Amino acid sequence: MSENNYSTTQTPKSQGKVFIIGAGPGEHNYLTVMGQNLLAQADVILYDALINPELLNLVKKTCLQIPVGKRGKGPSTPQTDIDRWLVEYCCQGYQVVRLKSGDPFVFGRTTSEVLALKAAGCDVEVLPGISSALAAPLFAGIPLTDVHLSQHFTVLSAHAPESLDWSVLAQIDTLVILMGARQLETIVHHLRHNGQPEQHPIAIIRWGGRRQQQVWMSTLGTIVAKTQGESLSPCVIVVGNVVHLQPSLGLSFPANTEYAHRSDSAQFPMGASSIQSALPLGGKTILVTRAVAQSTTFSQSLTSMGATVVDMPALEIGPPSSWQELDVAIASLDRFDWLILTSANGVTRFLERLFHAGLDTRALASLKIAVVGRKTAKTLEKQGLKADYIPPNYIADALVEHFPGGELTGQTLLFPRVESGGRDVLVKQFTTQGATVVEVAAYQSRCPDTIAPQALQALQAQAIDIVTFASSKTVRYFYQLLQQSVGEGNPQSWLTPLKIASIGPQTSLTCQELLGRVDIEAKEYTLDGLTQSIIDHYQPQD
Repeated sequence: MSENNYSTTQTPKSQGKVFIIGAGPGEHNYLTVMGQNLLAQADVILYDALINPELLNLVKKTCLQIPVGKRGKGPSTPQTDIDRWLVEYCCQGYQVVRLKSGDPFVFGRTTSEVLALKAAGCDVEVLPGISSALAAPLFAGIPLTDVHLSQHFTVLSAHAPESLDWSVLAQIDTLVILMGARQLETIVHHLRHNGQPEQHPIAIIRWGGRRQQQVWMSTLGTIVAKTQGESLSPCVIVVGNVVHLQPSLGLSFPANTEYAHRSDSAQFPMGASSIQSALPLGGKTILVTRAVAQSTTFSQSLTSMGATVVDMPALEIGPPSSWQELDVAIASLDRFDWLILTSANGVTRFLERLFHAGLDTRALASLKIAVVGRKTAKTLEKQGLKADYIPPNYIADALVEHFPGGELTGQTLLFPRVESGGRDVLVKQFTTQGATVVEVAAYQSRCPDTIAPQALQALQAQAIDIVTFASSKTVRYFYQLLQQSVGEGNPQSWLTPLKIASIGPQTSLTCQELLGRVDIEAKEYTLDGLTQSIIDHYQPQD
């Protein structure tokens, strides 16, 4: 070991052992009792840069102390050297402690060390610590789960953000991000690109649990600007609506935590009153009728604006009764000029069947693709495909009117669509213009058997302020479920106290037909547009 300038004059014991210990968030009070005892007995300690230096006061004077770095851009000992030193000191009969910040098995590179020790026949034991992923939010007064705002959370490292599937992460209720200080702008970009609104809350906790703890609370739209020039490392980043709970809970440890940029933001006012009251939809309860798999982003957008969301899936998506027509079309794609996709479901189901046939997106090279709707286009982009044409206003009725080239005579169009219950206007318009339209069933939608219990209870208690509809079919199925639940009573009686919000003209017509009115219609016929129109409806008028 002389080449490393580390040596010990202690007399080695007959058999050594390595203890890999999680130091927790920093203060010795949060180190396990067993961990403290083992530190006091250690002959050799290899420690990371992020541990609290005060913990080294627990070791005996004769203990050999070896810093190994492991922090950001600072100098770090190669992992292979650390593995080798652990083995060599253990084989010399010393009791060795490998002290790591947080928990050894949470982004701690512990696997390499354990495997090296096992391969050398060394005795090794791993002791848990409190991970900063759990401790830092708690010290900042931010819960990671909440019965209304967060049913789950995910912990991730932003060390290599481009390797992560942000389309999946953007759907998670709460994200806890480690090693993200230098990647903040990239993180925000990916979350915004994958559908999270600019008002979505975010918190950055630096030195969580230490006396120098700092917390920045803001939104995805402003956090980068508000932390410009600030030293953020080491930090834990929390993204999710649970951040809204911090001011109303009024908890932070240590008590002198610096809350940078909090009091100047209307999103996070000081005081004990609920944070939701300061948001545009604070105090409003909104019923969302989309299919389960499709409601997450919309619900998150509403929640980030302060609303309480109650999910009532009025639509279930499944396979068509037969794949035959779609399979035949996929087997002869070269006979089509255009692929028409009018929904995210159509994109997803068509491509799933394409892949099932052993093909990939290269099979679409000879086709031009037209889509209806921003979400449809985004779903397509996630598969590496870009639409050749998107009509204005994001509605199907504008598709034929503004179709590129104008002349449709002799064009053959492939139209994967819902098996039944869809509108036929689009097909008739294309046919009238001289195009040949091949309709194939790509999926089927149906009405659920019953209303979700939570939604039924809220409707019965007249606790809903707004019900939202993103398609005519959800209106029809909602009404069907309502009739089924009311029995011989009048379904309208449940709707009297609430507002009816529609995504666009066609959906509004169905609302008028079945529900008797529309109170809010999106100006831009998208879910973002619907959210904004709901906000505008409740904003004070000048």
